[in-house]
Formats: sequence, structure tokens, C-alpha cells
Amino acid sequence: MRKLKLYVETSVWGFFFADDAPEKKDVTKMFFASIEENLYEAFISEVVIREIGNAPEPKRTALFDLLKKYAPVELEITEEANELTEIYMEHGIIPRGKRDDAFHVAIATVSEMDALITWNYQHLANLRRSELFNGVNLERGHTKRLEIVTPMEVSRYEG
Repeated sequence: MRKLKLYVETSVWGFFFADDAPEKKDVTKMFFASIEENLYEAFISEVVIREIGNAPEPKRTALFDLLKKYAPVELEITEEANELTEIYMEHGIIPRGKRDDAFHVAIATVSEMDALITWNYQHLANLRRSELFNGVNLERGHTKRLEIVTPMEVSRYEG
């Protein structure tokens, strides 16, 4: 059986160190243990790297160290992903001020990821938005459905 290809959005990396949210932190660590056990293929993009680069120190250094440890594959940002990002915003799926959230979805879609993993419930891990994203994707010829889920849905977390 092939490994699922997971685009790991910035919030997931950040919750690895979230002492103020212990349950999410625990689930996130279990998710990364699954990556370490080679159960999934992890992917990111330049958008994740840029967002991490904007984090304050010492968190920024810790996050870059985490990227080095898990060595996700960096996906290329294509013109098609740029166009899809704009279409999501034109359709009002994502507010203009949250362009990077739309960009994550577009990159994952164009790269035919199995799922986008996020802790962002407001703009991403949200059934209504997921349906809207996938509707636009289908209209644009992207027939592979992108699942947008939290780390809990792909980890072996026992709670």
C-alpha cells in the first residue's frame, strides 16, 4: 500500500511546541512520530518556510530545527497554484488578508496531495470551506479530492 502524501501546513509545525495547548501538542507529536515511522510522506512549500521565518525567536530556530529533523519534501510553487489561490479568494472562500491559507490549499491541490494537515479550523479544517475548495478544484479540472484534516485524523493518538 502506498504512503499517503500529506502537505503539512504551518500551524501543525507550530503546535509541536504549544505548551499552552497540551492536547494539541500531544496529538501533533504523535503525528510527527507517524512521519518518523515512515507511515506518511510529508510535504511543505516555500509558504511554510516563509511563515516560519516570520516567527519570533527562539521559536523560529526551534521550528527550523524541526524542519531539518523531519525533512519534508518542498513542493514547487507553480503559476497554476498562484492562479488557483486567486480564484479561491475571488470566490470568497478565503478572505484576501489570509492569502497564505489559500496558497497552502492551492499548492496541495496542484501537487495532488492526499491531504492538507492543519490546526487552522477557521479557514482550512472546516467542512464547508473544504467543499468550496474542492468544488472550485473540480471546476478547474483537479479531479483528485483534497482532504483537509487535523493531525488527529491521521495519527494514532489514543487520547
